[in-house]
Amino acid sequence: MAKEPEENGKPAVPAVLVRGLWKRYGEQVAVAGIDLELPAGRFIGLVGPNGAGKTTTLSMVTGLLRPDSGTVEVGGHDVWRDPVAVKARIGVLPEGLRLFERLSGRELLDYTGRLRGLPADDVHKRATQLLDVLDLAGAQHKLVVDYSTGMRKKIGLAAALLHNPDVLFLDEPFEGVDPVSAQTIRGVLERYTRSGATVVFSSHVMELVESLCDWVAVLASGRIRAHGPLAEVRGAAPSLQDAFLELVGANDRAADHDLDWLGGGAR
Repeated sequence: MAKEPEENGKPAVPAVLVRGLWKRYGEQVAVAGIDLELPAGRFIGLVGPNGAGKTTTLSMVTGLLRPDSGTVEVGGHDVWRDPVAVKARIGVLPEGLRLFERLSGRELLDYTGRLRGLPADDVHKRATQLLDVLDLAGAQHKLVVDYSTGMRKKIGLAAALLHNPDVLFLDEPFEGVDPVSAQTIRGVLERYTRSGATVVFSSHVMELVESLCDWVAVLASGRIRAHGPLAEVRGAAPSLQDAFLELVGANDRAADHDLDWLGGGAR
């Protein structure tokens, strides 16, 4: 894998450092001893099939779920030993986000800013800018309960960005989002990473990851199958999709099953 950049002659502190991460649910192993170092200032995709352990991994990395064993550091701070420092440096948009639905979009951002301890003037200014950029200004006084799926994703993203985190974690941020909202979200994320911040987002849509990310980690059955710059992981394959199918052993799965009854009008 490519060597990470250095700062002042010393290796740069990774955005996220994971060592020996395990999570079991009874007899089922969801995450099986993951070791992973995510570089700072990159647009990172955590990809894998459904049930690969992406959501479980992100939940442990962001402090939402305690691992059975292993350690996680964000910007050099231990997620479980120094949770306040970590949470001040991250933004999170989890899958199935629960919001305060009886607040308006503007009230939600004001409340989030207060929880983060931001000055009221900064909260108002940043909220106004985010609402405008995310095309929510016209719905800012509408209750969140009346927001569409795309609007919920956008107001959730605004809340996650309000305190200008160093690392932004997104779990399937484009799931169920219309193309217009998806393009808006994409533009905001690209602007955010150009500023030197880090985005880590999970997805099983390879075309999306390939168009957005410059660094990827492939997860299957709770284990990391490959990680590194996009070009390295893709290798000689025509696309990330082809490389991904090869890495997770899915290329010949359909051919391994006898479905001669399917099609042709047979009953």
